[in-house]
Amino acid sequence: MSQHLHPNGGPYGPSPASKTASEASLQRIKNLPGYTTPVFKGKEEQRAKVLADVAAKGFIPRELVANEVNWFYSHLGIDDTYFQNESPSIISDHIIALFGAKVLAFTKHDPSKLVIDLERIDEKGNGATFIHTSPPGLTSTEGPGATCESRIDALFLDKATPANCFRLETFRATGSISVTASQQLRCYFVTKCHFPPQPPPSSRTDELTDIRSVSDPVFLEKASENTLEIYQRIMWQVESRYGTVMEVFEVEGTRERRLVIGYKMGGTSRFFSALSNLYHYYQLYSARKYVEQFSNGITIISLYLNPMPNSTAAPIESSIFQVMKEASLLYCLPDNPFFLNPENSNHAVQEATYAYCGWVFAQHFCNRLGPAYLHLRNILDDSNALHAEVLNDIKTRFREETFTRESIAQVIHAHSELIRLLYVNFAMVHYPVVDDESLKPTLSYQRLQNTQPLTDEELYDKIRRSIPNKQDLQVLESFLIFNKHVLKTNFYQPTKVALSFRLAPDFLPEAEYPKKPFGMFFVIGNEFRGFHLRFRDVARGGIRIVMSRNKENYSINQRMLFDENYGLASTQSLKNKDIPEGGAKGTILPSLGASPRLCFEKYVDAIIDLLIPGQTPGIKERLVDLYGKPELLFFGPDEGTADMMDRAALHARHRGAETWWKSFTTGKSAVLLGGVPHDTYGMTSLSIRQYVLGIYKQLGLRERDVTKVQTGGPDGDLGSNEILLSSDRTVAIIDGSGVLADPAGINRGELVRLAKLRVPVANFDKSKLSKDGYLVKVEEQDVKLPSGEVVLDGTDFRNGAHFRFKADLFVPCGGRPEAVNVSNVAALCDTEGKPHFKYIVEGANLFITQQARLHLERRKVILFKDSSANKGGVTSSSLEVLAGLALSTEEYIDLMIFKDGKPSKFYQSYVKDIQAKITENAAAEFQCIWREHARLQGAKPRSQISDELSISLNNLQAELESSDLFDDLPSRKGVMRSAIPKTLVDQIGLDTLLGRLPEPYQRALFSSWAASHFIYKYGVHGSSVDFFRFARELGS
Repeated sequence: MSQHLHPNGGPYGPSPASKTASEASLQRIKNLPGYTTPVFKGKEEQRAKVLADVAAKGFIPRELVANEVNWFYSHLGIDDTYFQNESPSIISDHIIALFGAKVLAFTKHDPSKLVIDLERIDEKGNGATFIHTSPPGLTSTEGPGATCESRIDALFLDKATPANCFRLETFRATGSISVTASQQLRCYFVTKCHFPPQPPPSSRTDELTDIRSVSDPVFLEKASENTLEIYQRIMWQVESRYGTVMEVFEVEGTRERRLVIGYKMGGTSRFFSALSNLYHYYQLYSARKYVEQFSNGITIISLYLNPMPNSTAAPIESSIFQVMKEASLLYCLPDNPFFLNPENSNHAVQEATYAYCGWVFAQHFCNRLGPAYLHLRNILDDSNALHAEVLNDIKTRFREETFTRESIAQVIHAHSELIRLLYVNFAMVHYPVVDDESLKPTLSYQRLQNTQPLTDEELYDKIRRSIPNKQDLQVLESFLIFNKHVLKTNFYQPTKVALSFRLAPDFLPEAEYPKKPFGMFFVIGNEFRGFHLRFRDVARGGIRIVMSRNKENYSINQRMLFDENYGLASTQSLKNKDIPEGGAKGTILPSLGASPRLCFEKYVDAIIDLLIPGQTPGIKERLVDLYGKPELLFFGPDEGTADMMDRAALHARHRGAETWWKSFTTGKSAVLLGGVPHDTYGMTSLSIRQYVLGIYKQLGLRERDVTKVQTGGPDGDLGSNEILLSSDRTVAIIDGSGVLADPAGINRGELVRLAKLRVPVANFDKSKLSKDGYLVKVEEQDVKLPSGEVVLDGTDFRNGAHFRFKADLFVPCGGRPEAVNVSNVAALCDTEGKPHFKYIVEGANLFITQQARLHLERRKVILFKDSSANKGGVTSSSLEVLAGLALSTEEYIDLMIFKDGKPSKFYQSYVKDIQAKITENAAAEFQCIWREHARLQGAKPRSQISDELSISLNNLQAELESSDLFDDLPSRKGVMRSAIPKTLVDQIGLDTLLGRLPEPYQRALFSSWAASHFIYKYGVHGSSVDFFRFARELGS
């Protein structure tokens, strides 16, 4: 992330050019060209060669050749750029093509049918020239003009990188095609940028980028001083923030407006062609357009816009601001099927963007199960494994068949007038009110005033009466539900990279989502969609990127995205039982081929828009906030985002989150940002270990006599730490590379070597195996085992290997979710029904399904489930958050961030405190589950006790959070002194800490500590008297 700050006070500091919301900020420039067209000195000499070439080719009658060449050179109005770029042979081909088109139009007796389409794309990839007929101010739906700009986007602009990018000049030729045909030509010149290997030295002394040192020499030769000055200022602003920068200039003495847009390369796609559709919508045409690329990864587009003669649209003086506002929406969603759809009545960009967001919302939330499913659910018993599976299949089927993306889009296209009314209903709430009366409201605001807004009841009534079809009605009802539940949105922010909505989740049907989330964020970008759900105000969980292998897989992921997010956040709640943060989870679904990193960055930026109040006119303005309270979110690493946490934290700091950037993400790099990595310090393994040791202690077992099977090898976090912390007799390890087994016990010295190197079992030294031991790698075939059995395929063997081994203990430390489920759990028992393992401690998340756990426990397996056993990681992350919230930026840099690659004494001591807390919490929960199981004489499975314990803890925590016990100062201080690690209290002081930590966080910390310590001490059935006794001791 570029750390350049704008000279006018930080990345979001006001600059004279940033107040673009109204006429008040309009900048005037002299009526001079922004670029000079170099005069082509060899033009006459070239003309003579072209004349000879055209005559030699013989297509045009000899007596007409001179006239056609002369018209092409002197009357079409093509500037010298073209003649300088092209060879005489190409130009003569173009003149012949133009003549041929004129002849064709003549035979049709209609000059208006004259269509010119000349193009040349350089085979070596150095650029292209396109020339075609183009009516000003109209988006062509047929002919070359319909696809030319979108082809330029796809071929030259969308995938630009500093190493391979193109600049574009396009202008409307001033002359007409011939005496009889009045059409004008549009010319596009695309040329590859060649940045000098040794750029000219910067003339600046203030560390800001000098535009001359990052420019293509051709651009420097053509651009005027004024253009360089404007682009320079825009470049600085682009470097200092994420998203678009736009400025508009009035050209003195004319009605022309020049719109200049800057953004980071690769930030959007199909944007250049979408901008044409946008200004055409307001009956504007462009005389010239330029796209410039710079070697520091910045793109700047410049449009010279004029009103169409006899325009019926709003005057350019006000519509230009609307174009700017809507260009920021187009940047987020340039490829919107609801904007300028010929079959659809014409939606403005804002309405079309709203339609798109409602479309995505409806895909996820049209209630797809209905009364038949609910009736079935009431009849069946979902604690019965078979019934649960049947219900799940039916649920998936319903989701697939009721509302498809296409059917929802058809409803939106068919009822554009109702969509417009729904948009007005949305805008009347969320359109920011302008305080300063001198600022004229933008056109979109004036347009809202012209449409009579309906009350919610009137609107619902109108929709109901207009639509007899029940399914169509449900789709439009979902738009109304969306409107009613948006609490805040960045929809009207002048600069944004994706659209974000904070929703009140009350609309989720209880039948499908029995546990109500506390808060929900919904994010829509050009390349992705995403959610974030949390079950309490103070909550934390990972952000997962859901990748799709192909189109079919993408469709499935799309349908299941919200349900997956809900399930993960709900499971996280059970795990986050004895820490202040409740459960949360975020999911991001990139489109096929999209960059996951770009999607993550846009997702984070769009959510930050809703967490930080905007203060800067024209950049980040105040939002309409119906929630009305500050919100804190904590993100953690998950699938696909482990290496992105640093970036998110730095970005939050860059955006001005001075108090919470340090705690915004966990899993940050230890050396660079003071994170506490779970794998380095074995945090998750420490809690798994307490359960294993607890079993040994309760049953009087000696560890070295215990046989063990483990999934997840020495290359993973859990697998490697399980090897390093244990001293049992491991008989099998299964990981991504293959299966390692030895009935005599795998050589521990060799295992430790692999674990320290973090390499998979495929690297095991086979000479260290006993005569019955073997290693089968996934890529191997036809491998003969010591028993004589032949393994046909290594991958198939690996996938089912956890079902073939027997041992005392099974510790899954890796593997796919639901690897053991209701349909295959029987394979974990022998033919007489005796289980392969006596004890199972589930280290990997969701490795065994709940039904499979219950099946094993009925067969007397001692099993501890994932949400109890592997909570060490969440405890560590929680205390990483606490350090971020408790320390000022200066203290954090001093105490948490490594110096010369080494941690401070404070950091080392704090890590030891975290490890002690994990051990203490895990041992306490183990004892509590063991005691409760013994009290009930085994009548209730441990998996169920574990869930009930989590639910009781969460419920008691919620009650305590809203009680007045927190207001009792001695109790509060007593709990805080115990809950906050000693190293932190000693360093900062308890009173200072209580002054710094946000109150919602303090309440959560207080209630989570009190709830967990009470329940671990008195069990899930502790009485009111027990709690009274417990509460009396808090102050001491």
